[in-house]
Parts: sequence; structure tokens; C-alpha cells
Amino acid sequence: VQLVESGGGLVQPGGSLRLSCEASGSISSVYAMDWYRQAPGKQRELVASITIRTDTTRYEDPVKGRITISRDSAKNTMYLQMSRLVPEGTAIYYCKANYYLDGLRRAWGQGTQVTVSS
Repeated sequence: VQLVESGGGLVQPGGSLRLSCEASGSISSVYAMDWYRQAPGKQRELVASITIRTDTTRYEDPVKGRITISRDSAKNTMYLQMSRLVPEGTAIYYCKANYYLDGLRRAWGQGTQVTVSS
């Protein structure tokens, strides 16, 4: 499974941004996908998750109410819609695919930079 993120950029506080993560390869083996972020000097942290079979979503506390994770199976793409962004949201955002192929595996994208600043 290969992943490519896009949609990052510079946005003012209070603004919105939508990130995309396009998957290719053994897509049928993917059972869940996640968004992570890594702020400067901090560890990478989970932001949100979505399951493939039921589209069940989960959000971590720091971002609840301000982000929405979704996916479009026809486009093999997962999204992260972010609104009311704050400077603390500045980070590199990564998508991750969890899949089963001769065992449990995971694939990461290269990341997309989001900078929240006036």
C-alpha cells in the first residue's frame, strides 16, 4: 500500500483546510486508516481514525469538534477537514493505512506541512 498526502499549506488562525490522502496498491487489504500529526519538537500523535468496513470514526481529545475524517472509496482517498484552526495545529500531518497482507502491516505517507499563523 502506498499513500500520498496533499492539501497542506499556510492558513490563518480560525481558518480551514482539507487534507487528502490517496492510497494505491493492495487497497482491498486495508481495514483502517489514521491521521497523525507531528509538531516541531514533539512526538507524532494520533489525530483521528476511520474503519473501512463500517466507516466508524474516532477523534482524539485535542482536536474533537474541529476536525472531520472521511473517505471516498471510489477515489481511494481519505480526507481530514480541519476548521477553526489554531497555531497549536501547526505540524506535519501524516496518513497511515493499517492492512493485512501476510500479517498485519502499516504504511505511512510522506506527510504534508500545515502551518497556522497570521
